[in-house]
Amino acid sequence: MALAGSPKILSVDWDKPESWTLKTYGGKYPALEKALKMQPQAIVDEVVKANLRGRGGAGFPTGMKWNFVRKETSFPKYLVVNADEGEPGTFKDRAICERSPHMFVEGLIIGCFALDCHLTYIYCRGEFRDGAIKRVQEAIEEARAAGFVGKNILGSGFDLEMHVVAGAGAYICGEETALLESLEGRKGYPRLKPPFPANAGGGLFKQPTAVNNVETLANLPSIVMKGGDWFNSVGLVPKNGGTRLFAVSGHSRKTGVFEAPMGITFRALLDDYCGGMREGSTLKAIIPGGSSSAILTAAEADWASDFDTLKSKKTMAGSGGVVYLDQSVNMAHALANVMRFYAHESCGQCTPCREGTAWLSRLCDKIMQGRGEKTDVDNVHQIARQMEQKTICALADGAAMPAKSYIEKFRADFDALVRQ
Repeated sequence: MALAGSPKILSVDWDKPESWTLKTYGGKYPALEKALKMQPQAIVDEVVKANLRGRGGAGFPTGMKWNFVRKETSFPKYLVVNADEGEPGTFKDRAICERSPHMFVEGLIIGCFALDCHLTYIYCRGEFRDGAIKRVQEAIEEARAAGFVGKNILGSGFDLEMHVVAGAGAYICGEETALLESLEGRKGYPRLKPPFPANAGGGLFKQPTAVNNVETLANLPSIVMKGGDWFNSVGLVPKNGGTRLFAVSGHSRKTGVFEAPMGITFRALLDDYCGGMREGSTLKAIIPGGSSSAILTAAEADWASDFDTLKSKKTMAGSGGVVYLDQSVNMAHALANVMRFYAHESCGQCTPCREGTAWLSRLCDKIMQGRGEKTDVDNVHQIARQMEQKTICALADGAAMPAKSYIEKFRADFDALVRQ
């Protein structure tokens, strides 16, 4: 849902009956019709003007990534969709796939046309087989029957095939190069970069490849129809255009997926969209962008939620999974839960991550169970620091960032559990 008066881009059809059908979507793809009459580079230029940042976590400018792919002279080129959504606390891509899959499919076709891509893969979590995957498959078949997928789309001469691939539920396959390895039939180990996926030698089957998130692509129809300048104007801060879907959970009065302008503050999101904290709850902490982001205190609730602001504050907007925590939560218990996840999901390729996440998990469990000492808390922070920027992918950093921040900002919770 979106607040009254704020623009609805992605969730505009969600309250309509059978919002996932082509009939509810309007029976046609008007943005695709318009895009097919444009020059592909003109579409990319609009995306650049829109300041559309990747909604998968890194916030990389989508138009810049697409220009990298377009400049490559090697063919074929691919657009691969990251619909894995394994970040704890995040469930907004699933909502798009289940409630407005045609918006996503139309955006994906537009993206493929802009990149001169004729074969695209949608990599989705296997756990979503009976929900998101089913709805996207049905949307693709409806689109095919209407002439939007396949040969000579709408008489334009543009051909496109798309396939949905179910992953096996590995968090590591949300990392773009591990995803590509998995798509190629190998174990989901992240690749060394460079070459980057956008460059020849680094992408799918060693070809230039754009890897984009579901939410990112679902914005394309609005950008094509209303223009990049309009989309950019919706954002509340520079270089962060459009709205964002926030997957809110925790102790707020309302939880779920909320659409708000990019750059909204966490306090405004809580008060204006989620109805504030539950009865008897006082805000204590905020997880701003999924479990791998550094935690915020209640005093930091007025920070803007965009990519650049949070990066400057040494945390990240990440995947849009926002968790509001109240005074009942001991942060040592919360961190132990988070570390257990990362220890389980480390692919094991890099020693600092394989050994470090397991070590952090064991120490956090020890502290949580009341068996820890003050030096154990210090060691958690020290180990986390030693893990950063020493691995092929960012999973180790994603474990280290919360480990450091929980202790730095809520040390008293840890000290209350350890033997003095």
